[in-house]
Amino acid sequence: MNTYAGIPEENATLENAKVMLVTVPYDGTSTWGKGADKGPELFLDASENMELYDIETGTEPYLEGVWMAGEVSENSSPEAMTEAVYQKTQEMMQNEGKLFTLFGGEHSVSIGSIRAFGEKYPDLTVLQLDAHTDLRPDFHGSTSNHACAVFEASQKLNLVQVGIRSCDVEEMQYVPEGQCFWAHEIANNENWVNDVLEKVSGNVYITIDLDAFDPSFAPSTGTPEPGGLQWYPTLELLRKVFEKCNVVAFDIVELMDSPYAKPTAFLAAKLYYKMLAYYHIGK
Repeated sequence: MNTYAGIPEENATLENAKVMLVTVPYDGTSTWGKGADKGPELFLDASENMELYDIETGTEPYLEGVWMAGEVSENSSPEAMTEAVYQKTQEMMQNEGKLFTLFGGEHSVSIGSIRAFGEKYPDLTVLQLDAHTDLRPDFHGSTSNHACAVFEASQKLNLVQVGIRSCDVEEMQYVPEGQCFWAHEIANNENWVNDVLEKVSGNVYITIDLDAFDPSFAPSTGTPEPGGLQWYPTLELLRKVFEKCNVVAFDIVELMDSPYAKPTAFLAAKLYYKMLAYYHIGK
C-alpha cells in the first residue's frame, strides 16, 4: 500500500483518516512552462523525505490520518477534466467530518472542486493565493483554462485574492472590489495579514497557486513572477485563517517538473503539511 509521506497504514485508511487527498496530474491548457502534470508525483516524493514532526505547532499531523483518495486522470478535454474533478469532489464530500484536499496539476483543476463546495456552501469564501488573477471568462476557446481558474468563483462566491501581480486589462472588471491584495501593496503594508483576515470568514476554500510565492525560492512553476509572497508571513496568514474560519477544503497547484524542481516540490510538501497542522490545532 502506497501511503502519503510513507506514513503507517493505520494512519492512511478512510476509516482512520481525518484528511482526504485527491491528486489531479493535469496539464492540458498551460501556455508557457509545461510539466504540471508531474506535480503530484513530485509532491508525494518530497513528502516522503520530510520530517513528520512540526516544530512550530509541536504536533505530528500525520497521526490524525491522511487517506489517498485517488487520482483524477481524465484529460480528453479541459471541460471533461473539470467535470471529473467536480464529480470526484462530490463523491468525497459524502465522507462527513473529513478535510478535502487536492493537489494538481495546473490551476484549472480547482474549478471543479470549488464548484462542488460552492454548491454545498453558498456563503463560501474562496481565498486565492496566486501571482495571477485567473479571471478570464474563457481563454483559448475554453472556460476551463488555467487562466479562468477563479472566474466562476468571482461570479458566484466571495473571492479574496492575495499576492496578485499579473493581470490582463480585460480582467480588471472582474477583480473583486476591495478584496484583491496586490503584491506591490502587500510589500509596503505591515498589517496586510490582518487586512486579509477582515475579508475572510465562515466557510473557506483555500486555493494556492505556488507561483504566489517569490520565484527566488519557488522557481519551478509554470509562470514564475518576481515580487511574490514570502514563506513566514504566508504561514502566519494561513494559520490565522484556520484559527478564525471553518476551512472546508484546500488545494495546491502549479508545481512544475524541471531540472530544478526539488526546492519547489519540498516547499509544496512542507506547505501542505503545515496546513494540516493548522487545521488540526484549529479544531
